[in-house]
Amino acid sequence: MGLAGLLAVAAIGLSGCQSADTSSTMMRVEREQGSEQNIASLSNVIAANPSDPEGYNVRGSAYGRAGEFRRALADFNKALELNPQFYQAYANRALVERNMGDQAQAQADYNRALQLNPRYDVAYIGRGNLYRQAGQLDAAFADFNKAIELDTTDPRAYHNRGLIYQARNQHGQAIEDFSTAISLAPNSPEPYNGRGISYVAQNDNDNAFADFNTAINLNGKIAESWANQALVYERQGQKEKAKRSYSHALQLDPKYEPARAGLNRINAGA
Repeated sequence: MGLAGLLAVAAIGLSGCQSADTSSTMMRVEREQGSEQNIASLSNVIAANPSDPEGYNVRGSAYGRAGEFRRALADFNKALELNPQFYQAYANRALVERNMGDQAQAQADYNRALQLNPRYDVAYIGRGNLYRQAGQLDAAFADFNKAIELDTTDPRAYHNRGLIYQARNQHGQAIEDFSTAISLAPNSPEPYNGRGISYVAQNDNDNAFADFNTAINLNGKIAESWANQALVYERQGQKEKAKRSYSHALQLDPKYEPARAGLNRINAGA
């Protein structure tokens, strides 16, 4: 079996790391790909093929999933030393740099990846997230649009463009984008929460409630989902149910301010 086959066996689906958003609203990733066992397998592949950059790129992605950012950075640096035209490694390194707080270097690496491959949707999405988190919504919107024009199948492009539509009070377009994200990642709670918020803005409590409940069923440990459910209860005048859901959200995340504000409203009106 060649190197490509060995890497595929050692890290099935690892390419997802190239498109994973590790913000608080990230699409869920497979933690197993960052397991010690998987990393050990990749290290064996590298030992047998020390001059092939792909091995370092894949192991760097695994280290990134495991939260071992310095080791991930070292592997991406090695991959790029071996192949300076390796645009995927630039985008992967940018994601690690972003998680390490070096936003300027992350943007430079996304820019370099796009210089090498102007059709690389992952880099547009990654750079778009940098812009969005910096409040540069027009630049972010342009990058997400570009990824979508390239027929990306990455749900984050639609999810994050939906968030921008939402911020602009364009809730019909937001709902369309969240729905597309759901079709691409039906087991991720984030786009259900996003779509539900836009339904709330349209006073469509029934569809909002269905989306928030789906988000809870997919992952009951996200404070936002419970606070969103509570908001619908509150709007419907079901104060005790709203209070329970807001309280549960705060148990999951004591710092989640929308839940605290909602609970304060309920208590003040009691």
